Amino acid sequence: MNKKFYITTAITYASRKPHVGNTYEIIFSDAIARFKRMQGYDVHFCTGTDEHGQKIEELAKKEGIEPKKYVDMISSQIKEIWDKMNASYDTFIRTTDKHHIDVVQKIFKKLYDNGDIYLSKYEGWYCIPCESFWTDTQLVDGKCPDCHRKVNKTKEDAYFFRMSKYQGKLMKYIRDNIDFIMPKSRENEIINNFLKPGLQDLCISRKSFKWGIPVSFDPDHVVYVWLDALVNYITAIGYDPDRSSDKFQNLWPADLHVIGKDILRFHTVYWPIILMALDLPLPKQIFGHPWLLAGTSKMSKSVGNVMYADDLSELFSVDAIRFYLLSSMPYSHDGSITYDTIISTWNSELANTLGNLVKRTCDMICKYFDGVIPEVDVETELDDELKSFCVSSFKKYEKLMNEYKVSDAIFAVMSLARRANKYIDETTPWILIKDTKDHGRLKTVLYNLMESIRFISVMLKPIMPQAAEDILKQICSDYNSFDSLKQFGKLKSGVKIEKPQILFNRIDEAKKLKEIEQFNHDNNAELESLPENLITINDFSKVSLKVFEVLECEKLKKSKKLLKLYLDGGNKQIQVVSGIANWYEPEALIGKKVIVVANLKPAKICGEESQGMILAADASEDDVRVIFVDSSVPNGSEIH
Repeated sequence: MNKKFYITTAITYASRKPHVGNTYEIIFSDAIARFKRMQGYDVHFCTGTDEHGQKIEELAKKEGIEPKKYVDMISSQIKEIWDKMNASYDTFIRTTDKHHIDVVQKIFKKLYDNGDIYLSKYEGWYCIPCESFWTDTQLVDGKCPDCHRKVNKTKEDAYFFRMSKYQGKLMKYIRDNIDFIMPKSRENEIINNFLKPGLQDLCISRKSFKWGIPVSFDPDHVVYVWLDALVNYITAIGYDPDRSSDKFQNLWPADLHVIGKDILRFHTVYWPIILMALDLPLPKQIFGHPWLLAGTSKMSKSVGNVMYADDLSELFSVDAIRFYLLSSMPYSHDGSITYDTIISTWNSELANTLGNLVKRTCDMICKYFDGVIPEVDVETELDDELKSFCVSSFKKYEKLMNEYKVSDAIFAVMSLARRANKYIDETTPWILIKDTKDHGRLKTVLYNLMESIRFISVMLKPIMPQAAEDILKQICSDYNSFDSLKQFGKLKSGVKIEKPQILFNRIDEAKKLKEIEQFNHDNNAELESLPENLITINDFSKVSLKVFEVLECEKLKKSKKLLKLYLDGGNKQIQVVSGIANWYEPEALIGKKVIVVANLKPAKICGEESQGMILAADASEDDVRVIFVDSSVPNGSEIH
């Protein structure tokens, strides 16, 4: 029986379509899973979606549908993207699955019965986007230290988990298991920022919303979303406190949890302590990968710099995007993606280095030997150097992949491709063909090039599965395992290869950027062309947008969210009630110039008349920004 390898991604929060930075994790994990399978491991690869929480409840309400219908839609979309990117997962778990829900309730009850969970009162700060609790001292400038968004004051009865009870045990475990948290910088972050200052007991249930797993013995409470999410790693493989499956007994503990560095605390503090309380082994290793930045900035819908993996795969190809993401993300530092750098990588690495090597070599085989792979004949020291480079490249690649340094492993593979291209220039096959006495030497050169291509293709199988298979098919290789790379010369001679195909056509950068611009425009136009979103110029002309200056502003006593503003529009003054109190203090708005829908039918809001509406932007998931106008613009100016 092969040795097992259980690998997981963090399950994706089913709030919206994941951008390419989120998709990196599934592609990275897939590369590791494929690599381990090729090493002979019995791999189980688990991924899925996290589907509960206040944020999802609010998003579903905004869409006017039930939360379950909302997560069904988003989870399906996530799964489609994973499939499109050729992710070879074995299990796709959803936290709305019945088995998962049942086991989460059993786990909560077990921890409660053991005295690790107790009922108390929670008063503090809660970040809805992160689903995280914070104390006053943990806030940064009054905001969530993780996402830097506004937090909400929360006061409610809640169940707490005795985190503090296990602090010393966790500290000892991390120190005794030096590879538990990787890269090493992540371990230092957890110890210095969370463990050394001391752990507080964790609020582990909520009463203020309903979209979650009910506590079985107290259904007014729902289980804290992170407890619900984290235990997916064991429920997905059959864990049950009463009687776990044989599958769980075989696969647990996990060999590798792959997560983003932003959720390190949950996986290296909360999750190990939950497992300790359940008397279960801890995962062998947790790898916190870096972020993928859009240029030099974090991807954000409000900034408008978000890219999606499925769109990119249409513009380029699935394997090209897999190659880019895996080769461009360093082991411990943030990576970067732009359309320019994708095109540059395509041209330099995929077209010039890899594609050109395969096409040139196969063309020469067809031209000089009627497409038949020749036998080795006359050899020189130059051949020995290439053979040695092939074998040593595989050893380096395997070591780096075992350490999860995927970008470095790809560099080792592409270094071999560059060396093979140099070998062509050194041996000059186009000159050797001219004299029959050199044909023995030419046979050896072309065989060695074909065998080098085989080495490269086999190593690229976890990275670019389809492209690697296409190359191996083109060179008619039957030896496509890692074992076959321990020795140079496994490729069969005397076999006729297929007609050479261009793998990666060189891209005209200017032309491609125009295509990308049109693609993005068409996609946006497609979204905007839905009947309910279309208006005509006549419709727009009915709206009167004018510049008003804020003369006075005060909080509305009957509501925490509303401000009452007195505005000057040049030839008239109006009163407006606006729901911006969470983001602006009244005095900060006085003297500012804003844009107002000036011909809106007056309405009564909390007993106060509102004679217009101030324009503002959703700057992020929970951040509203009023659109201010330059002070030089006269009051009452019309906005066209």
